[in-house]
Amino acid sequence: MAAEENTTYQEIYDSFTWDRPTHFNFANDVVDKWAQQNPSKQALFWVDDNGNEKTRTFDQISRNSKKISNALTNSGVKRGDVIILLLGREVEWWEAFTAALRMGAVVSPGTTQLSAKDIKYRLGAASATCIVTNAANAEKIDEVAASCPTLVTKVLIDGLCDGWLHYPTLLDKSEEDFAEINTASNDESMCYFTSGTTGYPKMTIHTQDYALSHQVTGAHWLNLGENDLHWNISDTGWAKAAWSSYFGPWTCGAALFIHHSAGFNPGQTLTFIEKYPITTMCGAPTIYRMLVLEKLSNYDFGELKHCVGAGEPLNPEIIDTWKNATGITIRDGYGQTETGILCGNFHFIEPKFGSMGKPAPGIHLSVIDEDGNEVATNTEGDIAVRVEPDRPQGLFKEYKNDPERTADTRRGPWYITGDRATIDNEGYFWFVSRADDVILSAGYRIGPFEVESALIEHAAVAESAVVSSPDATRGEVVKAFVVLVPGAEASDSLAKELQDHVKKVTAPYKYPRKLEFIEALPKTVSGKIRRIELREKEWSN
Repeated sequence: MAAEENTTYQEIYDSFTWDRPTHFNFANDVVDKWAQQNPSKQALFWVDDNGNEKTRTFDQISRNSKKISNALTNSGVKRGDVIILLLGREVEWWEAFTAALRMGAVVSPGTTQLSAKDIKYRLGAASATCIVTNAANAEKIDEVAASCPTLVTKVLIDGLCDGWLHYPTLLDKSEEDFAEINTASNDESMCYFTSGTTGYPKMTIHTQDYALSHQVTGAHWLNLGENDLHWNISDTGWAKAAWSSYFGPWTCGAALFIHHSAGFNPGQTLTFIEKYPITTMCGAPTIYRMLVLEKLSNYDFGELKHCVGAGEPLNPEIIDTWKNATGITIRDGYGQTETGILCGNFHFIEPKFGSMGKPAPGIHLSVIDEDGNEVATNTEGDIAVRVEPDRPQGLFKEYKNDPERTADTRRGPWYITGDRATIDNEGYFWFVSRADDVILSAGYRIGPFEVESALIEHAAVAESAVVSSPDATRGEVVKAFVVLVPGAEASDSLAKELQDHVKKVTAPYKYPRKLEFIEALPKTVSGKIRRIELREKEWSN
């Protein structure tokens, strides 16, 4: 439940203790619980751009997920197998996600923007045995399936296709009773692919008790209760969807508002807030930057009472504009794919505009130096989570098959987030920068290596370096510095050709929105590209 209004942050923080059951399964222990308490309790309300509407109760989610668990089990998917979930905001995403957790499988969500090459990499790296997707993505999967020997089960939620199971048919023909699997809290349950500075995306592994960390997300950051309708404007392929489109709200018994759309329309979003009884909303800063460009005085924000933002720091002026129009302060939250919420401007603290807020209940968060010592007030250092002697709920288990990079996240008793900050004399955290070259654009996390690898495949490119570049709407965008092969000539048409090439080779959201041709890249004596020099040049202009 949400904290009482008269309870102070310090009281909540000091009294908080983590639930640490030996066995846990979100489908059994949360979804089924709400279904049993009240079979008519709404779990989600869905709408698309054509005005079509659907609803699901917790009882329907429970029953349908049991049917899908049975169907997947009968098709050869076993406990511990990886199921890749490649769907947008279709209702089936929530049912299949719940089914995977229920059967003790490992669910791996991905954005539908992934290219065939991206999908092949994920199927192979995770040794996935099953994929659930829609007709729009089936062709990409069939293109690479022959190169993915572990893939034995393909499920299509719409349409009919040779070699694919038909989701609606599975629901119609499968048994509703599913023998409950008593999963241990430390059983693997989720695999998120997250971009890093070098190499292809890492497989971030979470366990069943990861869901328990979102007791804090739902009650304390999203400020949800059983009667709320929560809208998280986030792609289902990102961990943010696990935070605010699944575990956080449903832990609290809140219903989800889901808008299934190919793109984002700020005017339409404001109309939905006015039309439907949405009480809480979460979005990346880019969403709010676009919303405040609309004439907010034209809209009624009647039911809306609480707004949060995450994914990158939110500009104070955007927070101020939104508050003047709606009376609501957008409250930042900070965390990672590897964690639950670590820090935030929770509803029971007085926010400081531009600040990350204070540590989440249950999280010993600090700023440390290179030796693992906590730094003085207003001194820059690495944001770190104390994981010894008591490891908080929500911290990932490992980067699968990558012990070196897993070990790199530790410094003595601390987990290192890879971000840098200061702490003021009142305990508020202030973001300074990332410690690596990962680009956060409109809520998307983009590794430079992936874009550079796509560029180098083009015959005209000798080498490239990719960095972040400031952007008023998206916060930052991908910029590529490109060195051409002898004989190739720089031109606007070639720049456009390279941008289109990246869109085809990898997920379109990764393409460089800015591109500059240069004679040579800055490098260290050992020949490593100095992205930091290029990035500092971009941000100093």
